[in-house]
Amino acid sequence: MKARKETYRIMISGGGTGGHIYPAIAIANTWKERFPGTEFLFVGAEGKMEMEKVPEAGYAIEGLKVAGLQRSLSLSNLSLPFKLLGSLKKAGQLIRDFQPDAVVGVGGYASAPVLYMAQRKQIPTLIQEQNSYAGLTNKILAKRAKKICVAYPQMDQFFPKEKLVFTGNPVRKDILSLDGKREKALANFGLNKDRKTILVIGGSLGARTINQAMLGAMASLEAAGYQVLWQTGKFYFQEMQSQVQASKLQHIHPMEFLSAMDLAYAAADLIVSRAGALSVSELSLVGKAVIFIPSPNVAEDHQTKNAMAFVQEDAAILLSDGDAVEGLKSTIDQVFGNPTQLEYLGKNIQKLAKPSAAEEIVEALASIIP
Repeated sequence: MKARKETYRIMISGGGTGGHIYPAIAIANTWKERFPGTEFLFVGAEGKMEMEKVPEAGYAIEGLKVAGLQRSLSLSNLSLPFKLLGSLKKAGQLIRDFQPDAVVGVGGYASAPVLYMAQRKQIPTLIQEQNSYAGLTNKILAKRAKKICVAYPQMDQFFPKEKLVFTGNPVRKDILSLDGKREKALANFGLNKDRKTILVIGGSLGARTINQAMLGAMASLEAAGYQVLWQTGKFYFQEMQSQVQASKLQHIHPMEFLSAMDLAYAAADLIVSRAGALSVSELSLVGKAVIFIPSPNVAEDHQTKNAMAFVQEDAAILLSDGDAVEGLKSTIDQVFGNPTQLEYLGKNIQKLAKPSAAEEIVEALASIIP
């Protein structure tokens, strides 16, 4: 690693979802392990979850009044130019005041104005692109970035090949080793050791289609001898819980949020999940069979492209959002009905894992600082 100083000043910009925030925090934590005296400043979007999650992780954060373009006709779109100009001005001021040695962009609304202003001031920038399909903003910013850390191969279709570093996405360290945790996991969630366990996760806010599919399938899943650990998300929890209780089901376990994800993964025999960048990176490390139900409500259909990168390697099953309500139960039966496929999917997805992603990103970041 190239390192010339004891301490550094690193600015990390972006957020909006856990898929942007948790990798950003993992990068900061890993850098801090090597350079404990480093000062960090995160820059996020006002009102987004990074304004809460980053301070919880022990880092300072500043917010920009920045927002994305609404796809539907909306009066809020009229204020976007003013918000962008204000964000560029504040980003420039933050950079002048903080004087960073380097700036990292992890995606999300705040990333673009901060990287743009840093590049104008000749400060080294690094882009961490989590998805398999690069968005327009990152493609533009990549022209002046020093390094671009990516989570998928063949990203030279979007970015200059000489700048690419194939690192993978950083994930929470507690999921790097699940060995020996299954018994504890079953006890923790009150699960039956004699039933196959399906873990259903739709993100912290929840996924309407996945929840509707589960409602339709839950009685037949229990009757077939399965049990379900089901993260409903906070928006749907009360409704899903009341439906389970009304159906008098004993082996369907809805939960608003799963905080002990290592135990949830350890308990699972099969996982049903959205295909956000952080989710697919975590699931490759977990090494269990996965049915991806990509969200159709994301820019440039990122999630379908993320899932397809795994499906093409025979490392996951894709069930479209439109087919999920009708097809979830039969897809689960298909996978469990073929034990060879169940094992094969788990082994193949693990081959795509990048357990040292945070360390490799830190290496790339150090290499661009003069």
